[in-house]
Order: sequence, then structure tokens, then C-alpha cells
Amino acid sequence: MEIKFKNISEVIYSHLKKDELLTLSFTGEESQFIRLNNAKIRQTGLVHDADIHMKMIANGRTCTGSFTLSGNDDMDTKRAGVEIERMRLESTQILEDPYLIIPEGSGSSREIKNSNGLNFKDAVDAILPAVQGVDFVGILSNGKMYRGNSNSLGQEHWFETESFSLDYSLVATNHQMVKGTFAGTDWDQNEYEGYLKQSKKKLELMELSPVKLETGNYKTWFEPAAVSDFLSMFSWNGISEASIQQGCSGFGKMRNENVRLSSKFSISEDFSLGLVPKFNSDGEVSAEELKIISSGELKNTLISSRTANEYNRTSNFAESGEYLRSPFMEPGSLDQSDVLKQIDKGLYLSNIHYLNWSDNPNGRITGLTRYACFWVENSEIVGPINTMRFDDSFYNYFGDNLLAVGNKTEFIPNTSTYGNREIGGTTCPGILADSFALTL
Repeated sequence: MEIKFKNISEVIYSHLKKDELLTLSFTGEESQFIRLNNAKIRQTGLVHDADIHMKMIANGRTCTGSFTLSGNDDMDTKRAGVEIERMRLESTQILEDPYLIIPEGSGSSREIKNSNGLNFKDAVDAILPAVQGVDFVGILSNGKMYRGNSNSLGQEHWFETESFSLDYSLVATNHQMVKGTFAGTDWDQNEYEGYLKQSKKKLELMELSPVKLETGNYKTWFEPAAVSDFLSMFSWNGISEASIQQGCSGFGKMRNENVRLSSKFSISEDFSLGLVPKFNSDGEVSAEELKIISSGELKNTLISSRTANEYNRTSNFAESGEYLRSPFMEPGSLDQSDVLKQIDKGLYLSNIHYLNWSDNPNGRITGLTRYACFWVENSEIVGPINTMRFDDSFYNYFGDNLLAVGNKTEFIPNTSTYGNREIGGTTCPGILADSFALTL
């Protein structure tokens, strides 16, 4: 993949005219997909795929294009040529770009993450025995992923990694479900079976009589998967500098009114985990770690070079969408074995979904409880709760109402495969909040 990207890049750059600048981004994978239903293999296959994304600067304008690599060099060169001609024509017709990002030839990088992953031929035998006897539904995504970037000034970056993600649900006889995602880079059979064992324990609890709750505020434990969903909202009109400047961010109060979250809450953009490349689609390289919120205080926002040009800020080389690429939330001191005792009476939420901003400026997020969400009384799980809507502000459960943070983090992968397998995910612990609002 790396050689193919390098070779076609050289051919593409030879088509450029004077004063034309071009940046190329490469997305590729060699993946195995296995779909399971009722603990049986229903579909399996291998995917070798790669795309080239192009960004041309000419006549003071920015144009973009893309094409899928076919594996035939002549065909790929022809496709690239067609895209260049189209962008060249477009650059004479569209408005000038007032916030141009001029590529630089400031150095190259090469990062290859080797791992002891799940061998394709061993995948079925590794997964199936542990799921016999339960209604198991899921998808395994497994294999190598590649990212590359180069520009016509000679800069080159390459990143490749190997990972797996088993995204699954266990279905109870009453059609309730327990959701889990076992993911990582190094496959550990004992760890996998232990993870699945915890899901099976929850499945037994789902057979208990459901508990109907009234709306109101409840003491609540959020497992890492639920915390990850909340943190994902930070990438949508959240920690983006452009969003704050445009007045549509939930973090405006932290910037403009000096509001802080709990001293127990810290999150950073951490590329030292090696899950995603440090370079962005413009070939700019971020620092290995960027503190976003430290002990409740807003330290940095995500600032792309385009936003920096528009609002006279200093770029930290965020992606153009200014979203979190490798978020890491600091763990705390609460041991998992003490969670039920600390709840005493309240909610145990494994998963949430359908999140949306209900009041963005005040940080209010709404969504639904789902999958293995339980009512706890006298420090014991009484039964699953019916699905309910919540509506509360992260200034509460990450702020004044944050009682404790779990002492272990979990990697929650990005499981999207729309167009290609996405890389990275969120690393975070669970949290215990003194109050959380169920509204419907």
C-alpha cells in the first residue's frame, strides 16, 4: 500500500502546472469482516480497498477531488488526470478562498504500529466457542488500516496499524439486549472470554422483571461506553474553536464566563496511544498530546489552520472539522467492584444512544437509555429499567454532580465502516454522578 501510494503520487505531481499546489491523502485497508447471528457465521469476506483524496490550490482557490484505486496503474493514472483537469477548470470558476491553507514541505514521517492481532484464519475458532449457548449477534472488523499524506512540495507521511473490533449484542429470551464492543490491537483470548463473561452476567440480569421509573433525578453510574458517547458530542459544536467563535458551542461558558467542570474531569487529545496518525489531511503534524480540559479547566480548543487564519488564532493542527481524533479521559480512583456499593440507590447505565444537543449553549444533551440499564437498590441490581429519555447538562455530570471517576479506562472504538473502516476511538473510564435527569 505504501509503495503504491508513493508511486502514484509521483505520477500525479508530474501533471501539475506552475503555481499549482496539490496535497494527496490516502485511505486504505486490508480487512476481514465476519457477520454473526444466533452464534453462527452468516457472512464472511475480505476487503482490500484504497482511495486517494486530492486538494488543489490554484488561482487563489481550493478545489477537492477523489477517486478509488483500482489496482491497475494505467487506469488509476487516467482517473487522477481526469480529477486534476476538473479541479483545474473549477479553480477558474469558483470564488477565491480568503483563508487558504498553503501546504508546506516541512518534513516527513513514517509510523508503523505492529501488533499481535487476530489472524484471519484463526478468527472463527477464536470467537465461536465462547458464544455458544447464547443468542449472539455481531460483526467482527479485523485487519490492517493505512493512512498516508503527501504534497507536491515533497512532504510525505505514512501511518499503518492493525486492530480488531467485535461489536455485538446478546439477546435475552424477552428480546432485551446486552451490547458490548471488544476491541484492541493485540488479541488476548482470555481477555476476550472474560469480557464476554461480564456481558453474559448482564444478560442473566436482563431476565429479571423490568422496573418502571418515574421521571426525576437519580444517582447514576455510567459505564465507559456511555461516557464515550457523551465525549463524542464534544466533537459536534463543542470543543471546536470555530464553533466557539461562531457562538454555537456548549463550551462557550467555559471560555467566556470562566465556568469550570469538576476537578476530577480531565481530557486530552493523546496521539501517544498510537491509534491514529498525528498528521491531518493537510499533512500538518499535531503535538503528541494536547490538554483540552485539565482538572475541570478549559486549557485548549481544537484549532485548524483555516480557523486560525479566519479568527487570528494559533493553529494546533486539528483536522479541518475540529473534532477529537484520539481522546483520552484520565481515570480516577473508583474501583469497579465498589460501584454498586457507591450507587446504593440509583441507576447503572451500560449504554446510551440517540444523543443530540437540546440546549447547546448550556451544554444540555438529550438521548435514550438502552441496553443493560439497571435499577439499583440497597447496592444490588433489582432489574432492568424501561427505556427512558434523559436531558441534562454536561456541566452537571462532568461538573458539580461528578462524585467519582473509575480507576480503569476502556478503549471504545469507532466502529463506523461507511466507505471504509474508521480508525481510533475513545479511551475513557466510567463515572459516578450524584444526579442525572430522566425526563420522559
